[in-house]
This record gives sequence, structure tokens and C-alpha cells, in this order.
Amino acid sequence: MVHLSETLTRPGALLHYIDSGEDGAPIVFTHGAGVDHAMFDAQFAAAVDAGHRAVSWDLRGHGSSALEDGTRFRGDDALHDLAALIDHLGLTRPTLVGHSLGGNLVQEFARRHPDVPARLVVVDSTWNAGPLTWLERLALRLAAPLLAVIPRSRLPRLMATASATTPDAIEYARACFARMPKPVFLDVWRATVALVAPDPDYRSPVPLTLIRGAEDRTGNIASAMPRWAEHEGIDEHVIPAAGHIAPLDAPAAVSRAILAALQ
Repeated sequence: MVHLSETLTRPGALLHYIDSGEDGAPIVFTHGAGVDHAMFDAQFAAAVDAGHRAVSWDLRGHGSSALEDGTRFRGDDALHDLAALIDHLGLTRPTLVGHSLGGNLVQEFARRHPDVPARLVVVDSTWNAGPLTWLERLALRLAAPLLAVIPRSRLPRLMATASATTPDAIEYARACFARMPKPVFLDVWRATVALVAPDPDYRSPVPLTLIRGAEDRTGNIASAMPRWAEHEGIDEHVIPAAGHIAPLDAPAAVSRAILAALQ
């Protein structure tokens, strides 16, 4: 596991991160809801081996970046954290790689700060600006209330088996979800939903790469990402036999897709 050796103090949280420090083009990895930076360990190593300056971090309320007592997880705070990390490290035109919630965050970050990133790589995440059917809108509204009634003891295993296809990835996800207090997880989920805001005229202000596990059945990703790719006029990279946490289910294939996008 990549060890997060550095810290950045932020309002309500102490962020933990690692910066490989190379002189190459920077790439920042932002993990998904409920998990931590380790989901991108293989891709971090591949980026460093390819000569990139790689940065990986734990979102506030995740992994080693604990929230201060009385602080709740909010999407805006996470976006400000990402901006602060980029500024703190002096990164110029980084590629932003985001998975799931991380993908929602980097989409919104590029919308707010179109001159900062050089490229977005979105992995197993829904399309923030994409149109929603009435059924998808209903599912978004009901998701948090339905998760709230699932017993705390059952939630980690349910989320893990829905997120991954390989035994190691399922166990990793289960352990991560088990460490997160349920109220924090529900706040994280609400923040993810809040980032979905249909806008039919919006297009990414920077080059975009989309990567999806072929077995990802989370939310509307399997239907939204192909429509998103068509809307942007790009190809979607579908990873065979991988689920929602494709970087762990198929680490080599996802690493190749990310590095190919940077050439």
C-alpha cells in the first residue's frame, strides 16, 4: 500500500497525501466514496514508472483524513480541499483522475476552474451534467433514505459485493466501508447526489477520458457513461470483467487506459 507521508491542514480535517515529487507532468488521483487512496495504488505506481509526478490523497472523512469532531462531510469542502492541495503543491495543469465520487468531484472542479486541469480521467462515475429520466431522478432521491434503513452490520458487505468483482477488491471495499461511521457515509452519499446537475449544453472544458468496468451496475453509470461519451464525441474505455472499482478489479488494464490518455 502507498503510504501517505504528508499532511495538509484544512478547516475541519487534516488531509493525508503523498507526492512522488518527480519533475514530470503531474497527475492527481482522487478515490471514490467510502474507500481510500489505496484503490489507485497500482495506477499511482504506473504513473511514477512512466515519469509522471503522481499525487494521491485521502478525501476528508476517508482513510487517514479524519473529520474533526462536529464536522460533516460536504462536497464543497472536498472541492476546496482539492484546490488547496493543487495550490499547496504548486501543480501546473495537472491531470485529474477521479473514481466514482472522485469523478463527480473532478467534473465539478473543472467546471468551476476550467483553466487549472490539463485533462480529466473519470473512472466508474456518473455524468454530472447528463440528462436524467424520471426513474433515475426517483432513484437519486430514494438512495440515501434506503441506505439509511440498512442495518450498520450489513452495509459494508452489501456495498462491497455491489462494487467489485474480484475477491481481493471485495474484501478491500468491505474493510473500508466497515471503518466509516454510517452517518458519515450517508453524508458522503448525499454529497455525491448533489453534484449531479443536468445541463444539456455543458461540455467538458478540457480533454476527457472515460473508463468504466464492464460489470459496473452502480447507479446509472452503465447507461450514462456511453451517452456521455457520445455527447463529448469521444470513445469510452470499457474494462472487461471489472466492476465499479475497476482500478482494483483490473489494475493493469486501467493503468494502461490512463497512461494511454496522457500520451
